[in-house]
Amino acid sequence: MTQVELTVLIIDENAIRASIIEEGLREAGHSRVTVVHEVNGIARIIETLQPDVIIIDIENPNRDMMEHLFQLTRTVGRPIAMFVDRSDKASIEAAVEAGVSAYIVDGLKKERVKSILDMAVSRFNAFSRLQRELAAARTALEERKLVERAKGILMKMRGLSEEEAFALLRQSAMNEKKKMADIAQSVVTAARLLL
Repeated sequence: MTQVELTVLIIDENAIRASIIEEGLREAGHSRVTVVHEVNGIARIIETLQPDVIIIDIENPNRDMMEHLFQLTRTVGRPIAMFVDRSDKASIEAAVEAGVSAYIVDGLKKERVKSILDMAVSRFNAFSRLQRELAAARTALEERKLVERAKGILMKMRGLSEEEAFALLRQSAMNEKKKMADIAQSVVTAARLLL
């Protein structure tokens, strides 16, 4: 399996520490690496660069900087690995809530960077898949409720059995080349207007 070339953004105010991460990535075969030493204006850089992965390294994170970074990470929708020198339970919980995929305390070694990056990407992809599956399940449940309501309306207004009401919805969906939930929504909307 060939390795996909990732664009990696490193955010680190310390040039020496950033070079350790960058060197680890380059040794692992990643050539599209951008290093930024200033947190201010980072949203614009992310928008322009469109990195596949973001690595944040903070020696001594203060609360304001962490909050700023966490607000940013909630919106970017990309795997994020964060290196910190020290941490507490509240910081870890805030990082997880913000969507940080890998949170590494006192673990900055160039030999570990690739495996940590791979882990962050894998965890992000798994979490994204779960979110998509949850959204699909919620949509399916809402559509099913809508179809049930439409069946009830048809049964009441037309004196149909449950099977007949379902068959009518299904046939209408096929005739109009629409989803059954869309036809059900039309029935529910029409019933609201007529009652």
